[in-house]
Amino acid sequence: MSELITKAKKAKRAVTDLITKSISQKNQALQFIADQLIQDTPYILQENKRDIEHAQAAGLHDSLVDRLILNEQRIKDMAEALEQLTFLPDPTGNVLETLKRPNGLMIEKVTVPLGVIGMIYEARPNVTVDASSLCLKTGNAVLLRGSSSAIHSNKALVSVIHKALEKSDLPTDSVQLIEDTSRDTAAQLFKLNEYLDVLIPRGGKALIQAVVEHASVPVLETGAGNCHVFIDESADPQMAIDIVLNAKTQRPSVCNSIETVLVDEAWAKEHIKELVEILIERGVELRVDQNIHELFPSLFLATEEDWQTEYLNYILAIKTVRGTTEAIEHINQYGSKHSEAIITESEENVRFFFQLVDAAALYHNASTRFTDGFEFGFGAEIGISTQKLHARGPMGLPALTSSKYIIKGKGQIRE
Repeated sequence: MSELITKAKKAKRAVTDLITKSISQKNQALQFIADQLIQDTPYILQENKRDIEHAQAAGLHDSLVDRLILNEQRIKDMAEALEQLTFLPDPTGNVLETLKRPNGLMIEKVTVPLGVIGMIYEARPNVTVDASSLCLKTGNAVLLRGSSSAIHSNKALVSVIHKALEKSDLPTDSVQLIEDTSRDTAAQLFKLNEYLDVLIPRGGKALIQAVVEHASVPVLETGAGNCHVFIDESADPQMAIDIVLNAKTQRPSVCNSIETVLVDEAWAKEHIKELVEILIERGVELRVDQNIHELFPSLFLATEEDWQTEYLNYILAIKTVRGTTEAIEHINQYGSKHSEAIITESEENVRFFFQLVDAAALYHNASTRFTDGFEFGFGAEIGISTQKLHARGPMGLPALTSSKYIIKGKGQIRE
């Protein structure tokens, strides 16, 4: 029997035990994991170093290596997210709706765990902890399949989680890591309907498309982040520059960083020079349209591919547009329905933008970097959904539940 099937069976059996656990038992387990992460930080960093050295030897760009890096602060952040989860209410067992039928039947719609969740993800070892903690809090088991680039980090983190779960009332088998990172194993995971209730991909566009196209297991689609900031004619210059810098350079390797800035022509006449110069000063490589290229001929002239690309790097495309309508048309054509922002002092343009832009998260005068489960107060996230069914945006605890109907009667039979 393959490692995949063996661990999937263990996760399936663990669900039956998990469902019976109280909120206090689940919260205690999360606190144990948070404490264990801090206690075992040297071990985690030692194993993470192996992944980092391998990535650097392979010549990966610094921004891609950054997605792999764990340090003391990032481990503390993971532990803090776990502790925040313990203060959040249990989303399972809630009565969403109560109906009393004319025949006396009482019907309740109640929230329940999804079951066994398959996670397939690239780099970012923090996903190992985020996914595990969210699943445990909601009574779900999780089958994790990370990438080969983070295998040592993921193995270390799961061993820490198991060590903590052994002290708790929750089954250790509820968190499983598939250590075989081959494509063949991933392909088997896509078809594991007998054991998995849902599959969640988290990574680049190619991974997500592969899962959506080939999986027979139901998929909760998380999306790549080709995100935009639109600087309207009335935008405050300093605010616009600050938001663009934050949304691009604060951490360019993540999906809620921006890849394109759209600038109203009227704003550009007065302020584009300052924006371009400060971006260059911060080390951002720019791909610009013809209008900006005439002012800065040394910059790369943007191609069609640049408007479509999620760089996850210190690369940014800039385009001038004639008003809000043209900006919206560009975003809806090239955006990935993730996070989009408008910088403006016009309430009318804000309403227009919010009404017509199709994305999971829309911002007015704020950075797109806030599209994040922790920043939204969810404790953590299992991914950011860009689809419209079941869940959209950062997926916290409620997104990991479904519902069932409970019907209570007194001997009723159907005529």
